[in-house]
Amino acid sequence: MKYSRLYNIITIFKAYQLGELLPKHNLSSKFKFALALMFWVRKKAKNNDIGERLRLALQELGPVWVKFGQMLSTRRDLLPDNVAVQLAKLQDQVPPFEGELAKHIIEKALDAPIEHYFDDFNLTPLASASIAQVHTATLKETAAQVVIKVLRPDIMPIIQADIELMYWFAKQVEKNVPNGKRLRAGEVVKDYETTILKELNLQQEAENTRRLRDNFINSDMLYIPYVYRELCRKNVMVEERIAGIPIGDTAQLVAKNVNVKLLAERGVKVFFTQVFRDNFFHADMHPGNIFIDATDPVNPRYIGIDCAIMGELSLEDQRFLAQNFIAFFNRDYQKIAELYISSNWVDEDTDRFALEAAMREVCEPIFAKPLGEISFAQVLFNLFKVARQFNMVIQPQLVLLEKTLFYIEGLGRQLYPQLDLWSTAKPFLESWYQEQMSVKHIAKQFMNTLPLWQEVLPALPAKIKQYEREHQHLNRHIAELTEQLKRSQQKQNQFCYLTIGLIVLGIAVSIIL
Repeated sequence: MKYSRLYNIITIFKAYQLGELLPKHNLSSKFKFALALMFWVRKKAKNNDIGERLRLALQELGPVWVKFGQMLSTRRDLLPDNVAVQLAKLQDQVPPFEGELAKHIIEKALDAPIEHYFDDFNLTPLASASIAQVHTATLKETAAQVVIKVLRPDIMPIIQADIELMYWFAKQVEKNVPNGKRLRAGEVVKDYETTILKELNLQQEAENTRRLRDNFINSDMLYIPYVYRELCRKNVMVEERIAGIPIGDTAQLVAKNVNVKLLAERGVKVFFTQVFRDNFFHADMHPGNIFIDATDPVNPRYIGIDCAIMGELSLEDQRFLAQNFIAFFNRDYQKIAELYISSNWVDEDTDRFALEAAMREVCEPIFAKPLGEISFAQVLFNLFKVARQFNMVIQPQLVLLEKTLFYIEGLGRQLYPQLDLWSTAKPFLESWYQEQMSVKHIAKQFMNTLPLWQEVLPALPAKIKQYEREHQHLNRHIAELTEQLKRSQQKQNQFCYLTIGLIVLGIAVSIIL
């Protein structure tokens, strides 16, 4: 199966003439031979846009590769712009599997007939994607409208086989393509593997959904559906059915007189609130996962679903990003360079002046544009791109952050092209950073750690005495070694003096005789 799948993949790559993505020269002879083996495969009408051909090839390869293309579209540091734009258009809508099979999976997971928990179970899925599909039903106990998400049967072997092949392709690229290691193909596949495996655990998604809902309970900016965790299993999840307008349906939003300016600004606030206030952000905010509650068009809010992929940052990363953005707002490139070095995001022996000059060269032209036209996501991308040139390794959580910011900004500008992220982001970041440095926050942090100190403090005197005993024992041992060394040195000196004396005596005797 592995080799037949490999043959199928190479056939499709050749059919769409994706060899253009590889360098024209300096390939190893073995790699050239492997490509030549597929010389005779079928041809398709050639499209001049390599990005579009790559997108079509991934769609033909199937859902696992579609998800890979979606993730790859966020790595703009590795792809030409036209390729990244095309991959961002990938849709993972795939034909559904049989409703009866979905019903059987649910019954097996819940260990009960479907009628035990649900009425009006619809065998026709509401939506179908690469990893799972969704069916509607009514909760028997409360008559609440719910959706039941079901993982595709036997999806794991397919994913494992394709990921294994992706690693093989990555290894060949790094080994046989000039400067292949710079492309970090293995790193990209590893990020993808982590992401897609998270989507295969619906119990974890249910917990993520509950946590995000709690963070925005009673919020006028974001609504997260209620999850019935007692009915969730690793391959089945039951949650509240929501009613909203897809965010991409701008015509319906306009028809309902939705305040799109407020909506776009709230999208920015939701993002920064998740990242900096809660340190728990939805990292898969593509249009298919966002709806609009337009019940009150003057005061609209977002509805977020599909919380499988979430991001978290360390407090150090949060502070670094906040200071980084604030320094950029103030065009303080010296501060930016110092932050990268002091935070160990680049090597401590990095030339600060060279890093500062590189940051200035890339970022300064951005300020030539009106603030409303400046891409906030592009700023972050540019800063990371420069840092990569100075051997900075971007962590997976930062890649998620970068991707999410591109999504949020793109959706915000789609809703309201005049959106000025800066007027929203800068006050938020400055306020958050000042609050982090405030006496009140420090006192709060101390109170949060008080239970830990209550456990540690009773044992502290004994620990101190133990340390003193060990320290005294160590000092005695060092003193004994020092004394032995002195005695040994004295003996060596005495031997040297005796030897010199005998030599001198021998010389004197020889002269006299």
